Amino acid sequence: MKFVVQKHYSKKLHYDFRLEMDGVLKSWAVPKGIPTKEGVKHLAVQVDDHELGYEDFEGEIPEGQYGAGKVEIWDKGTYELESKKDYKIVFILHGEKLKGRYTILKFKKAGDKEWLLFKSKEI
Repeated sequence: MKFVVQKHYSKKLHYDFRLEMDGVLKSWAVPKGIPTKEGVKHLAVQVDDHELGYEDFEGEIPEGQYGAGKVEIWDKGTYELESKKDYKIVFILHGEKLKGRYTILKFKKAGDKEWLLFKSKEI
């Protein structure tokens, strides 16, 4: 399965983290970027799913449209799904920049769309 991280220069710079899953790209906006060191947790706000094929999108979203601004691919590759529950997804990334085991965990105290993304300990 594929993953992509798109650097998105919209109103505020953030990174769109997308995992191919269930026939779509499950998507999260990560304001502080994708953590690369164990122990660092970043907020990831779940956004609408995107169609498969969007993993290759780079370009300019026109002013006046949702997400207006420049989008560029920051990293992409494949991943192995280790486990998936409603509140926790564990996976191993094989990207150009991102490699290793990651977890995205529902941040229940913050709200329905808020998750924490972090690099997990290797098993």
